[in-house]
Amino acid sequence: MSNSPAKRPTKEQVTLEFPNNALIAALGGAHQKNFVRLEQKLGVRIATRGNLVAVEGAPEPRERAASVLRALYARLEGREDIGLAEIDAELRFAAREAGGFETGLGTQSIKTASSRVTRARSPAQAAYLDLMRTHPLVFGIGPAGTGKTYLAAAFAAHLLYERRVERIILSRPALEAGERLGFLPGDLREKIDPYLRPLYDALFEVMGDQCTRLMEQGIIEVAPLAFMRGRTLSRAFVILDEAQNTTTPQMKMALTRLGEDSRMVVTGDPSQSDLPGSRAEGLNTALDILTGLEGVAVARFTEADVVRHALVSRIVAAYSKAETPPGLPPLPGGRRKSSP
Repeated sequence: MSNSPAKRPTKEQVTLEFPNNALIAALGGAHQKNFVRLEQKLGVRIATRGNLVAVEGAPEPRERAASVLRALYARLEGREDIGLAEIDAELRFAAREAGGFETGLGTQSIKTASSRVTRARSPAQAAYLDLMRTHPLVFGIGPAGTGKTYLAAAFAAHLLYERRVERIILSRPALEAGERLGFLPGDLREKIDPYLRPLYDALFEVMGDQCTRLMEQGIIEVAPLAFMRGRTLSRAFVILDEAQNTTTPQMKMALTRLGEDSRMVVTGDPSQSDLPGSRAEGLNTALDILTGLEGVAVARFTEADVVRHALVSRIVAAYSKAETPPGLPPLPGGRRKSSP
């Protein structure tokens, strides 16, 4: 029996050559933070010399890192900015599939303003965008931080930019969630603004300063769900946010507002309903009735698709685990079977 020490697995190196030296600095980021993130996530080592980038590590993570670096460099060539969020996005895409590595480079970007471009940050987001392109009614279901509302607002801005719709309507139920509207100061507009602020934030992020002008012109409208009653919305992109807080009659009313050449996206997290009993009544009923209907699509997200701070994904997973009774896995849409 040999007493010689076991050989350590060799860590081979792959060297990437990029034509534009000026972009290498942007590829690494300030203080090489982009390279550091890749090294931490994949357990590789990255070094640069001129226009060469060397990646050292075990075969699979090394190839994943090389795939991510190529995709990020292509973004830089397309005059896109990259940062840690883009690093994490490409890491999500760089998964092993059919014997190769897939990156987000092939995902179609959407232009939301003259100088703004949005791209999916996960395979689930890419599928969500595809469904919005091909279906007039899409449900985006999943936990907070998965980009449901943000991507819906971005796609709405994209269609408006391309003049495929004439206006954007954003709505959500002004549910009191344990507080009282009457105690808030101001007139009705000032009372409901805090409930609609997330929709404003999403629009301003994807459209920039022109969002204010479009809102003043009435091209973009943000309103409580109750204000939708009796309207027919033609050539519009409608987003119903926080749909887990709708009742069944409210949901039916909202869905039947669609007019000619209009589209609608309904977003919600059934596990965070503020309705009595925490039951996402309107959303779950709509999913049960409409899933499989022609023209209707459902995009489902999980905690693995969270694109906010990394801690958010762990928080969502921890709550999901704590709220699920032993032996009773969550049902699709976040619901759980009742104990016998």
